Amino acid sequence: MIGGLLLSACSSGPRLSVPVNNDIEPAPDYSQIAYWAAHPGKQDPSDLVPAALQKNYVKDSSVDVFFIYPTIYTHKKAKRWNAAIDDAELNNKIDGSSIKYQASAFNECNVFTPRYRQAHIQSYYDKDTSQALKAFDIAYQDVKAAFEYYLANENKGKPFVIASHSQGTTHSKRLIRELVEGKPLQKQLVAAYIIGIQVEPDYFTSLQPCRDSTATGCYVAWRTFRRDYEPDYKPSSRRSVVVNPLNWKTDTSYASVGMHKGAILRNFDKLVPAVSDAQVYKDLLWISRPKFPGSWLYTSRNYHIGDINLFYMNIRENLSVRIKSYKNQR
Repeated sequence: MIGGLLLSACSSGPRLSVPVNNDIEPAPDYSQIAYWAAHPGKQDPSDLVPAALQKNYVKDSSVDVFFIYPTIYTHKKAKRWNAAIDDAELNNKIDGSSIKYQASAFNECNVFTPRYRQAHIQSYYDKDTSQALKAFDIAYQDVKAAFEYYLANENKGKPFVIASHSQGTTHSKRLIRELVEGKPLQKQLVAAYIIGIQVEPDYFTSLQPCRDSTATGCYVAWRTFRRDYEPDYKPSSRRSVVVNPLNWKTDTSYASVGMHKGAILRNFDKLVPAVSDAQVYKDLLWISRPKFPGSWLYTSRNYHIGDINLFYMNIRENLSVRIKSYKNQR
């Protein structure tokens, strides 16, 4: 945690030493529930509900969420480009960060999250792009295999949501383009919440950004920064669709702090409302400096680490709205 915000390791950060071992761990067997970080068949941190929401909590098991977590594999002394699937320390870190603070935002539905051999964070920075691409491809093949297993054994024709953050979005973009977009399966897609990595306006052929809070069969994306700050990204990373998570619009209309329904920060059981405003600026989501106890200590202008939990309640409520809208159209 930094300044009360969830530190779900991301693709923006300090340069780390390069992993030196090219050994590849065996692929996970997704018929084994142990290879799922979140699964309706077991208790896991995605099941957690903040105390303020528990009284009215009702799960809708008629809809599934396939959630892909971000880069947690950041060890400075890592020996492999891809994480070992049975690394207990890493898996505990994944469960206690992303699964608890991110995947749980979607737990009004069944949440499925595969463990995967994620690429080391250095893969986003290393000059050896061939090795980095190989690492990402290994990670993606796990995500793809998990999704195919889910479709064949768990989905049973139900509507589903794809959600992801950071490296998870690197993989979910490809997954949607290869297996969902333009396929019969697209009719089952309620929406995709693909957050924390740029989603180029021309990345998808037919899948469109969600234009309002009720649209379905579409996707939302954003990357969060403090107002008036622009990151020093290379030009290829400055092309992205942005949907404002406070008003769910793609235009530059201002969403006031009064539209912020609640963030989940260090204390999972405490919902913190009115943390920030939000506005689309070019390819970024700009927000005011977040206001929460101790926020004056948090000086970063890049809020990537809070892309989901900063807007926890807005996401949670919007998911319910889109599911209702999807069902009303059927």
